[in-house]
Amino acid sequence: MERVTAADLDAPHRGYPADVIPLQYHAHMLLDEPRMEAFARAVDLTVGPGTRVLDLGAGTGVLSYFAARRGAHVTAVEREPGVAETARAALREAVGDRVTLVHADAREFLPDGPVDVVLCEMLHVGLLRERQIEVVAAFKHRYLARFGGPLPRFVPEACVQAVAPVAQDFSYRGYHVPAPVFQEPFAAQPRTTPLAPPAVFQRFFYSDPLPRRCEASVAFTVEGAGVCNAVRLSTKNLLALTYDPPGSVDWLMNHLVVPLPAPVPVAAGRRLTVAFGYCPGDEIPALRDSLRVTLS
Repeated sequence: MERVTAADLDAPHRGYPADVIPLQYHAHMLLDEPRMEAFARAVDLTVGPGTRVLDLGAGTGVLSYFAARRGAHVTAVEREPGVAETARAALREAVGDRVTLVHADAREFLPDGPVDVVLCEMLHVGLLRERQIEVVAAFKHRYLARFGGPLPRFVPEACVQAVAPVAQDFSYRGYHVPAPVFQEPFAAQPRTTPLAPPAVFQRFFYSDPLPRRCEASVAFTVEGAGVCNAVRLSTKNLLALTYDPPGSVDWLMNHLVVPLPAPVPVAAGRRLTVAFGYCPGDEIPALRDSLRVTLS
């Protein structure tokens, strides 16, 4: 099976806008069992018979499928023609006419009437590349202007982002390439040595005002001597909040390790500050170029 690399995901795909994912890459998302399980559970918790659901940026339509099998009335919006046609055929086979698929731009679409739940899985670690914040913010503005409140429930409901300084081995058979690296969150990472525990730098609810920037200036106490040559970014999506008992259905995305412009030697007990800033939807180089690590 073809493997997707960081370079694949960080570069515009030939013939596509940078924020559009061609059909062949959707299969990798469908094969991501933690992602699929988390979204299936979240939809089961938030959707029931008769729920009016809007799926913005539906991709292959799998979230619309989860909602339709719960008895919801679903409108799915997808702008990439090939992906939209594939979703239309797959949904028709799976759930008949219970999903209405609209070929349109999710940043501009508004349903004919109010909805109860909005699904929007236009997600990338760090809120980079994809237009999740832009799409949801534009939808909220248009929705309130036409229908007034209250806003529908959003899935995901909230986002938490964290960062940590690390020492990363960027050498491959003696060949040194400091390039961004994606990591499975629950797999051992022998090439990565954490220099301090991760610290949260951003959290928000999608129903609240959304961030215009992803910014950090976080101080760490180094736990062991080493060379800080990268930071590791983590993004956890709280897909659905539960209240009895209190909790949430979470999806922790792949970590993203981003090299620093220059390595910083550190000793145990030293204070180290990691700072960066970029706009949601920016490409990974915007984060990389803004990275600053200083010792105090």
